[in-house]
Amino acid sequence: MDIGLLSLILVVVLFGLLLCGLWVGFALMAVGLVAMEIALSAPVASVFARRVWGSMNSWDLTALPMFIWMGEILFRSRLSANLFGGLAPFTRRLPGGLLHVNVLGCALFACVSGSSAATTATVGRMSLPELKSRGYDNSLAIGTLAGSGTFGFLIPPSIIMIVYGAATEQSIARLFLAGIGPAILLAILFSGFVMIWASLNRDKLPPPEPAPSWAERGRALGMLLPTVLLIAAVIGSIYAGLASPTEAAVIGVVGSLLIAGLSGGLDRESFVSALRGAAITSCMIAFILAGASFLTIAMGFTGIPRSLASMIGEMGLSPYALIAVLLVFFIIIGCFLDGISIVVLTTSVILPMVLAAGIDPIWFGIFLVLVVEMSQITPPVGFNLFVIQSITGQNIFRIAYYALPFFFLLVLATAIITIFPGIALWLPGTMMSN
Repeated sequence: MDIGLLSLILVVVLFGLLLCGLWVGFALMAVGLVAMEIALSAPVASVFARRVWGSMNSWDLTALPMFIWMGEILFRSRLSANLFGGLAPFTRRLPGGLLHVNVLGCALFACVSGSSAATTATVGRMSLPELKSRGYDNSLAIGTLAGSGTFGFLIPPSIIMIVYGAATEQSIARLFLAGIGPAILLAILFSGFVMIWASLNRDKLPPPEPAPSWAERGRALGMLLPTVLLIAAVIGSIYAGLASPTEAAVIGVVGSLLIAGLSGGLDRESFVSALRGAAITSCMIAFILAGASFLTIAMGFTGIPRSLASMIGEMGLSPYALIAVLLVFFIIIGCFLDGISIVVLTTSVILPMVLAAGIDPIWFGIFLVLVVEMSQITPPVGFNLFVIQSITGQNIFRIAYYALPFFFLLVLATAIITIFPGIALWLPGTMMSN
């Protein structure tokens, strides 16, 4: 069968199943079965069984439920209140004042979460009511939270990076290191935008608060200490070579249980609730990974990835042109699919093109995370938008409008790391070579 016609059939089948409400993981499996039945007479059942089992039988993936559980535990602790109280004294004198708490709070919580939605929900539950009560502009308060909540995917330990690393057989530790430079860049861009906006819209901000005393600063540091220690234990153990990402995830779970217990946020009900939430999320991701793994091998049998890679090669696109095309492509599908689905659904087809163009797969993983972050704040299925809607009750498209400047800042950050790839690659190249 013609490759173009086969590709069209598979796309129609996939989106037809998704529109019918079938779970993403099972939809991917179904498309793989259709592809293999049409393309060749291979022992489909045998290939399916081996591939699904092989996709789950991975030690690296053990870190996934651990980091998810850690985020669920901290979500139910007093960490968000401590983050706001700890950061407020150090930000209220900056242009934009406490709006920077959203940026810095999301960055800190992302270091112990790995989930964009959990980061947005945890910081937003505390910061939005506080900012509203103090007279801050509602649009920028929501916008900074929506944009900064995406740090949960970029700052290690990132669930998306674990999924990408497992799907493409790349080093998760190197991906974690590669995310640090772009995360710092993004935090600077977000805070810089807040400062510029505050300088141009002084009438929309409350009067400046008095400078904090040394006693206030000391109490604030004490409130931030548990978070800093947990970050040091989890991330530091990986970078120091003392633990693998999976072992560090276990350290994170133990640390989060201690923080939740000492802060009074852990009881039998919250413990069971956190465990249940982690199990549900982990199973959902596992089904998606299993379906994507089988679809990958099915696509290999059909020859579609090779044909697409050859077609791109014949077009003679430069690496920059290829990245620009992929950026537009990912922004479009990000309006309809969640981040994990985007990663597992596209890597098998797109990665051969990327490698053929001479693009580093670690750098491409960071590029992919950034465009997935964009999908978190684009309607109609941006997860961060739904999370903020549940907190504020506002219309999802209005929230997306508030988040629009931060969407463009994400695009700008993507352009910057494309021009200067060393922002992502310098740290893993330096630390992992020692």
